[in-house]
Amino acid sequence: MADIQEARKEFDRLDADGDGFVTAAEFKKALAQAGDWNVTETVAATIIAQRDLDGDKLLSFDEFWAYLSK
Repeated sequence: MADIQEARKEFDRLDADGDGFVTAAEFKKALAQAGDWNVTETVAATIIAQRDLDGDKLLSFDEFWAYLSK
């Protein structure tokens, strides 16, 4: 997914409460809704942490885009 507009749509889908950040709980829920993943919140938090550049335990769009555009 190299297109920033598509990335924004996906990020907005993950950001269930619309606050501009994806939490581990939101990420876990999105994965479960996709039907492909059944992960614990701890695993979801680990995935978020690997992409969290500023260490706030939240995934911003900029961090999401930085990961996708590598």
